[in-house]
Amino acid sequence: MRETRPFVPWDMMRDFMVAVFCREGVPQEDAKICAEVLLESDRRGIESHGCNRFKPIYIDRIDAGILNPRTEFEVVRETPTTAVVDGHNGMGMVVGTKSMQMAIDKAKKYGMGMVAVRNSTHYGIAGYYATMATEQDMIGITGTNARPSTAPTFGVENMLGTNPLTFGMPTDEPFPFLLDCATSVTQRGKIEYYAREGLPTPAGVVIGRDGQAMTDSEDILKALNEKRAALAPVGGIGEELGGYKGYGYAAVVEILSAALQAGSYMRMLSGFDADGRKIPYPLGHFFIAIDTEAFMGADSFKKTAGNILRELRASEKAPGQERIYTAGEKEYEVWQFRKDKGVPVGEAVQKELTGLRDRFGLKEFRFPFE
Repeated sequence: MRETRPFVPWDMMRDFMVAVFCREGVPQEDAKICAEVLLESDRRGIESHGCNRFKPIYIDRIDAGILNPRTEFEVVRETPTTAVVDGHNGMGMVVGTKSMQMAIDKAKKYGMGMVAVRNSTHYGIAGYYATMATEQDMIGITGTNARPSTAPTFGVENMLGTNPLTFGMPTDEPFPFLLDCATSVTQRGKIEYYAREGLPTPAGVVIGRDGQAMTDSEDILKALNEKRAALAPVGGIGEELGGYKGYGYAAVVEILSAALQAGSYMRMLSGFDADGRKIPYPLGHFFIAIDTEAFMGADSFKKTAGNILRELRASEKAPGQERIYTAGEKEYEVWQFRKDKGVPVGEAVQKELTGLRDRFGLKEFRFPFE
C-alpha cells in the first residue's frame, strides 16, 4: 500500500479526541467509547466514518445544540430476548455500544437477542457493532436509518437514508466475515470525503431532479441538503441493473429502524423544523446477536464459514485479476498496514485538528504533521 499523507499515532489521536469530547461536555467514559468507534473506522480504511467526521458530524452538532453530549440511555420496554431503547438524542456511538452489548448479553442466555433504538444520533461505522458480536463467536446484525438522501426506484426525491444493512460472522480465520455497506451506491460520508480531498464523485452515483448524473462533490452536498439531488440505490437508477433491490433493502432497514421502536423515519429525519431551523436527527437503529454455540456449536460454524470464504477466494479469477476478496478481508489488510503507523490525515483534517486544539487550549498535543 502507498500512503503519502502523514500519520498520527493511534494513542495520540485517541487521547486528543477524548480530550476534545470531554471539553464539549461528554463524560470521559462515553468519550472513550466515541473515540474508539471513530478510530475503528480508520483502522479499517473506511475514512468516510473516521476522524474525517470528528468535527463536522459530532463537535459541530454539539456546538449547534442538536446533539446531546450527555447520553440518557433509557430502556423503554424489555423482554428476556428483546428491548426498546430511547437515546434522547445523545451520542449515537454510546447508545449503539450499550445496545449491542445488551443484545449480546441476551443472546448468551437465550441464543438470540435484539434491541431496537429510537431517538439516537449518528452512530459511526455500523461494522463496529457487528464485530462486537463476532468477538463473542456470535453473528452480529445491525442497521440504522439516516437523513433522507436516497431516491426510490423511478423517483428523484431523497426519501430514504443510506441505511446500511450490516452482517458480521465469526470464522476460523484471523478476521471475521464483515459486510458493512450502504444500501445506496455510495453514502454521504464518502461524498464528504471526496469534497474534502477535492475529488469528483463518480458519474452515476447521484441523480439530480432533472434525472441527470451529478459529479461535483461540493455541489452534491449542497444539493442533497436542498433536495435538488438524491443518491441512487445499490444497483443504480431504474430496474435494468437491479436498482429496485437496493431500494427494497433500504426500505427494510427504514422499517426495522422505526416500526419496532415507534421511532422517526424518512422526512422526519431531515434535521430541520417547519421554520428551517436545525433540530436533532432522531435516528433509529437495530441490533441483533445470534449465538452460534446455540446451533451446532461455535467451532463448527466458524470452520464452515471459513471454508466457504476460502473456496470463494480460490475460485477461478477473471482475466487480468490477481485476487478474489471476501467481505472484511481488505479492511483487515488495511489494519495490518496501519497498525504500527497510525491514522493518515489529509490537509483538511489537519486544519480541523489544530483548530480544535487551539480552541480548547490543549497545548500538550503537538501533531507529527506540524
